[in-house]
Amino acid sequence: MLDVRDVHRTHGSGDAAVHALRGVSLTVAPGELVAVMGPSGSGKSTLLALAGGLDGPTAGEIRVEGQALGALDPRALARLRRRRIGYIFQNLNLLGSLTAAENVALPLELDGVGVRQGRRAARTALAEVGLAELGDRFPDQLSGGQQQRVAIARALVGERRLVLADEPTGALDSQTGEAVLRLLRRRVDAGAAAVLVTHEARHAGWADRVVFLRDGVMVDSTAPLGSVEQLLAGSGR
Repeated sequence: MLDVRDVHRTHGSGDAAVHALRGVSLTVAPGELVAVMGPSGSGKSTLLALAGGLDGPTAGEIRVEGQALGALDPRALARLRRRRIGYIFQNLNLLGSLTAAENVALPLELDGVGVRQGRRAARTALAEVGLAELGDRFPDQLSGGQQQRVAIARALVGERRLVLADEPTGALDSQTGEAVLRLLRRRVDAGAAAVLVTHEARHAGWADRVVFLRDGVMVDSTAPLGSVEQLLAGSGR
């Protein structure tokens, strides 16, 4: 599903060059959830942006469903992102002039899905994140946590086969965050591939594999830090 091959990303040049990623390789198969951990500035968000086609590598190759992102023209790349990749941004990127349901339905409607069908799918996705009654509200009428759940619903709506989540539970309380991770896990168990960037070891426990970045280099890859059941038992829930 996702194949990152010896990817480098450098910003600037000469003495001012910043090496955000250095020779990173990562494969994520359908039905697999991989957590990416590391200190701030280690390259986690850069890796996610490259995997989602939002930025291009300085060197190396990224493939999604066998397609090399660097070989696609802008229109084909945008179509692939709309149809196959769900991206949960740290800064949410909701459109303030659209309601929650309209924000969630937007990628479907841009891809030619009828308005009625798109809104129906959007309301189903909103219900899955506990916002069934708030689809007609605008982002500024929602709390930060509710806005984050709208962004999650937008990433999961439709037939997305690769989900890229950059700290998706950052603005959520522990109970709602757990529900979101269960939803992500269900999507993966149904055949999607997912990459979860997180600072939280208990969130990484939902993954099949955990990789660690430091200074743009992948320094380790291991099994989860504990099963979901162990983590929940340890938290008293």
